[in-house]
Amino acid sequence: MPYRSRETLEGWLADFTSTRADGDLIRVALQDSSLGADGGLVIVPLRNASTTVYIHPPVEVDPRWRVVFEPQPEEIALSSDEVYALTAELNTAARLCAYLAERSASHREEPPAA
Repeated sequence: MPYRSRETLEGWLADFTSTRADGDLIRVALQDSSLGADGGLVIVPLRNASTTVYIHPPVEVDPRWRVVFEPQPEEIALSSDEVYALTAELNTAARLCAYLAERSASHREEPPAA
């Protein structure tokens, strides 16, 4: 499974957000990879919903990048304007997911020595 360090993901995220007006809240958090190194986890905070959304890198059983929605304890009720805004946020998450998949397709990085 290809390895991407948190620093690599932070660079890719900076490249992604440098050409856009949105995505300012997205960040890379610490996450131990299956290799025992910090592989990073891309967190996509939503202004218009309380659920946690993150972009998960490929794993052995699924080679695709995935946008993951964690369950939320309560329902939310949004106006049409808020739904439009949430749709824009989710569109950004989808574009970032595709961007990360594209960037990682040819990326080769060695995990740090244990």
